[in-house]
Amino acid sequence: MRTTVLDRAGVAAGASWGNAGMLNPTLTVPLAEPGTLRAGLQGVLDPSSSITVPPQADMRLWRFLLQFARHSRRSRWRRSMQIFNELNRRSLDAYAHLTESGVTAPVKHRPLISAATSPAGLAPLVREIEEVVAVGGSARYEQIGSDELHAMEPALSDRVEAGLLLHDQGYIDPPDYIAALADAVRARGARIVEDFDVSRVRDGGEAGVVLLSPAGHELHADAAVIATGAWLNTLARPYGVRQVVQAGRGYSFTVRPDPIPRHPVHLPSQHLACNPLHDRFRITGTMELRDPDSPAEPRRIEAMVAAARPMFATVDWEARREEWVGSRPCTPDGLPLVGPTTSPRVHITGGHGMWGMVLGPVTGRLSADLITGVPVPAWASALNPLR
Repeated sequence: MRTTVLDRAGVAAGASWGNAGMLNPTLTVPLAEPGTLRAGLQGVLDPSSSITVPPQADMRLWRFLLQFARHSRRSRWRRSMQIFNELNRRSLDAYAHLTESGVTAPVKHRPLISAATSPAGLAPLVREIEEVVAVGGSARYEQIGSDELHAMEPALSDRVEAGLLLHDQGYIDPPDYIAALADAVRARGARIVEDFDVSRVRDGGEAGVVLLSPAGHELHADAAVIATGAWLNTLARPYGVRQVVQAGRGYSFTVRPDPIPRHPVHLPSQHLACNPLHDRFRITGTMELRDPDSPAEPRRIEAMVAAARPMFATVDWEARREEWVGSRPCTPDGLPLVGPTTSPRVHITGGHGMWGMVLGPVTGRLSADLITGVPVPAWASALNPLR
């Protein structure tokens, strides 16, 4: 069996390029929860909010928001978190399997530093971690004071006085890692076809499926996996997928502190993730519920700079580079979509929200098992795309 990957642009051209690259299973939780809902309502009125919603939302977005609100009850969050715990405990092992299979880019393992101006700024994060543990998750963390914090990361400003050290986490350099993943895929005999934008998936019954491009190109296959991120609904809806996949656009840019931090840094009060990528430091944040093809909003980057500036002492914020916007594919209940559709030849893998890098390898394994008939755990039924 030969695998062909069709990419609408090129390897690492989308969210797999500009994301934070932080593999934090302990913090990987369902987006649908009361705090996110409150922040979204605030974001309708406040363009500097970490979550923004355009005031003239279309009907599709309103449908997503109504379903999201229904799933944002704490009881539903706990049920979804149990599924996330199953995924999270397998996530770093899935990366280890990719390394064993020939992916040469490293997965680095250092504790994540969550930093705040006071212990009170860490309290909501600690409560969330304790809730994760209460429904079967695991976490190893310790709170550290100002002296230890600044000894670990001199780039942090004097305003940062409290830290939480979260163990058993990882991080990658997304562009380098995805390029190495593509090399490993090719080395194992698969083919990657770039600049092939699939406009339709046609089920031919026992003859297989046909994938068509707007230019009239065709590719024939035994089965297809639709993994088109925030654009998933267009191709998936004819096959019974009614879950709205909404673009939650994130922004990032890079700077060069002196010295460059040695650890990933999480700023929970500012809703920012900051990751060392070799010779630069990537700042990532925001959740902008807009059309994935809309142009970037410069004020989102400006709001991120304003939030991060007080937390670091050695950054020239005007020298930032690689400003980027990309779309995270969000589902109303926060759970990914993994499995077959109304056609046994058309499968879905998507809807990971903010957690595509953390959960991509483990859900990819699930998808491969479902296609080839390998038994999967009973909890995987919660990811059914037809739910």
